[in-house]
Amino acid sequence: MTGEYTIYLHCFSGASGDMIIGALLDTGMVDVSYLKEELNKVGIKGYSIDVKKVTRGGISSTRFTVIDEGVIQPMRTLPHLLKLVEESELSHWVKERAVDIFTNLAKAEAGVHDIPIEQVHFHEVGAVDTVVDVVGSLMLMEKMGVERIVSSKVHTGTGFVECEHGTLPVPAPATMELLKGMPVYSSGVESELVTPTGAAMVRTLSSSFGNIPDGDVVSVGYGAGYKELEHPNLLRAVLLKEIKNDNRSEIMILETNIDDMNPEVYSYLFEELFEAGALDVTITPIYMKKNRPAAKLSVLCRPELTDPLLDVIFKETSTFGVRILRGSRVCLDREIVEVETEFGYMKVKVGFKDGKPVTISPEYDDCAELAKKKGVALRDVYRKAIRSAEDTYGE
Repeated sequence: MTGEYTIYLHCFSGASGDMIIGALLDTGMVDVSYLKEELNKVGIKGYSIDVKKVTRGGISSTRFTVIDEGVIQPMRTLPHLLKLVEESELSHWVKERAVDIFTNLAKAEAGVHDIPIEQVHFHEVGAVDTVVDVVGSLMLMEKMGVERIVSSKVHTGTGFVECEHGTLPVPAPATMELLKGMPVYSSGVESELVTPTGAAMVRTLSSSFGNIPDGDVVSVGYGAGYKELEHPNLLRAVLLKEIKNDNRSEIMILETNIDDMNPEVYSYLFEELFEAGALDVTITPIYMKKNRPAAKLSVLCRPELTDPLLDVIFKETSTFGVRILRGSRVCLDREIVEVETEFGYMKVKVGFKDGKPVTISPEYDDCAELAKKKGVALRDVYRKAIRSAEDTYGE
């Protein structure tokens, strides 16, 4: 998708699927008639949507509700749901992100109940309202030309909630799994402010967390939660046209030298670090005192994730100390596009500087799959992918 806008999700009262889609509609950038028409592409029947203006804490907002029309819906597993998305007429951009969101939801539920992800049967993934909230929000973002999503810290609430599995603490266990690696806080409000769907959407779609980015405010929308609380129960979506600098951002560099650990551990360590939010993880061979072979572990992360990543390093390695360095990095603007070649479709990452493509990198997994399927050399698939992308951008 090509876009020029950033959406900032201000989660001062948590996040849920209906609050996100309500906030997007409340910006006024897309008419609800477009949403209703596009939702027909999903192929789910037996529901209608209600969109109305309400006030929360004296602030005008949009309340989005999916109304069940009494049609018996199947209890879908994740594979069933992914098939529904893949066989729909949705755009590739919407499909890709919807699949990621539903998969993250299922992973969280599977982890909590210690069952294989393919066996997950649960309301949050199978319910019509969740499908509509997720797919509808993505449709709106694509239509609005949203290029990037940034989120604030997420207000979680506290207390207990009644659900299908009984009485659960807030945040619910599946929600807490999805919040890993995200900055959160609680002011002590006795309510479930973050739902599993809301957490999955914010986690999957957000490229970063923190304060609102620099930019010109284009529009603001408020999505209303169904509860009346002491504070305005709203999610605020701010549509921004960001001020382009050189894509410079602050990062932290965590480093430690290790000479006494089984190298088999590093594969697992990498997975845990990336799961906790690391931007990059590398191992560099080095020599320490007495010419002892060792490895230098380097982890790049956003400043707010320093402590969680330190916890992983101390838990999973034999180190007694970690160096913490403050730095910055400059990144090219990038987008992932799907290109067509004589071997089939594949994804290509394109890097831009000042609006012009400067780097083209085919996605390895797609190229490797097509090379095996077609019985051709991997390098030939790479060449065709690059050539197709160059043709697309007029290079």
